[in-house]
Amino acid sequence: MYAAEAGVSRNTVLAAFDQLQAEGYLVGRHGSGTFVAAVLPGMMAGVRTDPTASGGQRAAGSRFSARGQSIACGARVPLPAVIGARDLGAAFQIGLPAVDEFPLEVWRRLYTSRLRRSGPAMMQYGDPAGYAPLREAVASYIVTARRVRCTAEQVVIVTGSQQALEFCGRMLLDVGDPVWLEEPGYLGARAALNSGGARIVPVPVDNDGLDVSAGTSVEPDARMAVVTPSHQFPLGFTMSLERRLALIGWAAAKDAWVIEDDYDSEFRYVGRPLAALQGIDSYRRVIYVGTFSKVLFPSLRLGYMIVPPDLVDGFTAAHLGSDMHPHVVDQAVVAEFMADGHFARHLRRMRSLYAQRQQWLIEAATRLGDRLRLQPSDGGLHLVGWLPTDVDDHEVAKQALRHRVQVWPLSQNYLTRAPRPGILLGYAGANRDQILAGIDILDHVLPHGRQAAT
Repeated sequence: MYAAEAGVSRNTVLAAFDQLQAEGYLVGRHGSGTFVAAVLPGMMAGVRTDPTASGGQRAAGSRFSARGQSIACGARVPLPAVIGARDLGAAFQIGLPAVDEFPLEVWRRLYTSRLRRSGPAMMQYGDPAGYAPLREAVASYIVTARRVRCTAEQVVIVTGSQQALEFCGRMLLDVGDPVWLEEPGYLGARAALNSGGARIVPVPVDNDGLDVSAGTSVEPDARMAVVTPSHQFPLGFTMSLERRLALIGWAAAKDAWVIEDDYDSEFRYVGRPLAALQGIDSYRRVIYVGTFSKVLFPSLRLGYMIVPPDLVDGFTAAHLGSDMHPHVVDQAVVAEFMADGHFARHLRRMRSLYAQRQQWLIEAATRLGDRLRLQPSDGGLHLVGWLPTDVDDHEVAKQALRHRVQVWPLSQNYLTRAPRPGILLGYAGANRDQILAGIDILDHVLPHGRQAAT
C-alpha cells in the first residue's frame, strides 16, 4: 500500500521502515505490526530535539569545565603551523625535518621483517614504561651523545615531548601551582601546563638562557621550571654553565623540579652536541625529555623521558591512566633502527644537510637588508629573523601565508608584550629551491623603508 501511494518500489519502503526502526522512531510488535515509538529519540530524559528552542541545551562551549574552557581558549599553535598544508611549500615551516631525506626503504624493510618475525607478539598489550629493547637503546644513546646519567630502567617511552610535558604537570603539580616558563617560550609547554591547571610564570630569557635571578624575584616558590637549555626555543641561545648551576641549586633548595626539553640538540653544527643539564644534576631534580619527531619524522609520535628512579612507577601509572603505551611495533622498529646503526648514520647525514640549508637561507636573506636580519645559530632547525621595530610580525606571517609560505610570528611565543617583532623561519624541511622561493615571497610582503631593528 505504502509503495503504491508513494510511487516507489516495495524494497524502498521496507528499507525506510528498517532505518526508522533502527533509529528508534518505529517499534515492531510480533503479530501486530509496526508502530510509532511511544518515546522518540531526543525526548529521553527531557532532552529537546531542537537545541535552539526555548529551554534547550547550552551551546557546546558552555559545557566545558573551568579548566576545559581555559584549555580551549588558551594560546595554542594553530594546526596549520604544526602540520602545514598539502598545497603549501616547505618554506619555512618550523619544526619540520627533511622527511624526504629519510631512509624509507630501510625503515620499510625493518618494519616488514619485524611483523614477519613477531607479528602476534607485537599485537598484544605492551609494557606501559616502553618496549624494553628501545629503552635500552635510548639509554645507551643519550649516555654517550648527551652525557645524561641514567639506566634503561629510568627511561619511560611516551608519544612525544608533548605527552611528556603533560605527564610532568599531571604527576608533579597541583592545580594552581606556579611554574616558571621561558619568556619567550614553547607554546606546547604552555598548553600542557595550562591543561593541568598550573599557574604559568613567565621568566625572561637573555643570551645566557633563563634568568634564574629574575625568576626568584617574581616567584621564588615555583614548583617547576620548564627550560630548553641546549637550544632555547625560540631564540636559540644556550644556557650558560653559571645559569645551569643556579637553576639546579634553586630546584634543590625549593624541592622543585626542572623539566629539560631537549627537542633538537642532536643538530649542532659547531663542535660536539652540548652536555645535558640532567648530566650535572647531583640532586635528581631534572627530568629529561627527548623526542624522535625531529630526528626521524613527526608522525612517528615517539619520545622519551629520563626520570629519577623513585618516579618511574608513577610515570608508568600515568600511561596506564591515559593511552596504556605507544605503538609497540613502532617502538620495536626504532629499537632495531638504532641498534643496527641506521640512526647514527641518519643523524650524521642530516647534520651536514641542515648546516648547508641554514647557510642557503642566510645567504639568500642578505638581499632583504635591514628588512629581515637573521640571527645565525650553531644548531637547530630554524632561525629568528628580526623585523623593523614598527612592523607587525603577525601581519607579515598572514601576508606570507597568502603566498603559500609559512613563517611564525615571534610575538606569539610571549605571554607578555614582545619587546621587538620577529619571525621564525624553519629551514630543515626546505630544499634550496624552496628556500630561494620563500625569500622571494618575503621580499614581496615585507614593507620597504621602515625603521630597522637594532
